[in-house]
Amino acid sequence: MSSEIAIRVQNISKCYQIYNAPRDRLKQFVVPRLQRMAGQTPRQYFREFWALKDISFEVKKGETVGIIGRNGSGKSTLLQMICGTLSPTGGSVETNGRIAALLELGSGFNPEFTGRENVYMNAAVLGLGKKEVDERFDDIAAFADIGQFIEQPVKTYSSGMVVRLAFAVQAMIDPDIFVVDEALAVGDEKFQRKCFVRLEELKSRGSAILFVSHSAGHITELCDKVLFLDHGERLMYSIAPETIRAYQKLIYAPVEEQQRLVQEYRAADQSGKRIENNVEGGSITISYEHLSNDFDPGLVPQTTEAYSVQGAEIESIQIFDAKGRAVNVLQPGGDYQFVVSGRFLNSLAGVCFGISIKSTSGVIITGQRYPEEGIFIEQIEAGKSFKITYGFRMDVLPGTYFVGGGIWSSQQTILAHRVLDALMFRVIHNKKQHAFGYVDSSAGETKLEII
Repeated sequence: MSSEIAIRVQNISKCYQIYNAPRDRLKQFVVPRLQRMAGQTPRQYFREFWALKDISFEVKKGETVGIIGRNGSGKSTLLQMICGTLSPTGGSVETNGRIAALLELGSGFNPEFTGRENVYMNAAVLGLGKKEVDERFDDIAAFADIGQFIEQPVKTYSSGMVVRLAFAVQAMIDPDIFVVDEALAVGDEKFQRKCFVRLEELKSRGSAILFVSHSAGHITELCDKVLFLDHGERLMYSIAPETIRAYQKLIYAPVEEQQRLVQEYRAADQSGKRIENNVEGGSITISYEHLSNDFDPGLVPQTTEAYSVQGAEIESIQIFDAKGRAVNVLQPGGDYQFVVSGRFLNSLAGVCFGISIKSTSGVIITGQRYPEEGIFIEQIEAGKSFKITYGFRMDVLPGTYFVGGGIWSSQQTILAHRVLDALMFRVIHNKKQHAFGYVDSSAGETKLEII
């Protein structure tokens, strides 16, 4: 294996034998042997369940790879085989360097031992000697930040304290490969931020990171590539924004549409082609009537993705300035109206609308919901049209951004319609720039005093 490769998974599969009754397990152990001795065709007393089927991918050093998929898609099974805690039925896994893994809450901890004792025990399993742990213990305890509980039995810890200590042990030993399986979901926001900073540090030092999460935002921000699994099969292995779009479109699609999408994604992945974006169930209107310095007809997104229409349809998304002109070249700090219109094909209850603005990397910069959080429109009848206007002040830094919108029905638990990257706009440079990131929060003149 190349020295640049941290993980290589080749054609890995995992099959479980499922028995309907305990006695069938005993029959399987005895009866087929007797049948072979008698020259008969042996009978099988179990059915096969393939948790993973022929999965292959590589992770380079310093690369962060996300793994996404619906529950039961094989994510945790794959991580366990990479870590060596589970043997594959077929295929192979090669790893280069020390692996640290945070697979299950409190896995590897002895509940009767104190936090300090568990730190030393876990570190020893990872190959560190007592002297090395002595040198790092203060850093581990400081990162976990559980105070005097470090001297108490782990069985007295809350779930948040367990994950704090577990992450601290695994992350502070500078692993070559770090595997995290949804464990950060139980931590508070402050601790999650500290964890993500640590992951970025490990990545900058050349550690390969495998990260499983149901948070599209975390995956998009943290990962270079994303592996998309479904029912144990690889559907896609590509850049984060593209894979996240495909995943979200699949999980929100009606049942009859999902199989077609699975086949489409699998075919594109096998051929090495990117998914062709399309606008299904209607077309999004973009106005070209107003041509000026405020409107660039070349700003047409190539990544527009429309979900299946399930009761409502977004037909148009446009941006208007204070004079009522359609624009897509915006002034920093200017006030604009983002107007979404469409119609309801079915009567829907518990309705809400939303719009989001994303960066070119797919990170959500800002967005709005109507009505406000926790409130829904009680009922909208079939045949009704809608037009919703969101007011935005462009307090974002110069750059290119993408706009998408959606309609939800909370009582019927469906996504009535959603369009990603329906249009794009550019915020121009018109002044000296002091801020950085995405949002321009500067106010007044910045001054320096040297005393």
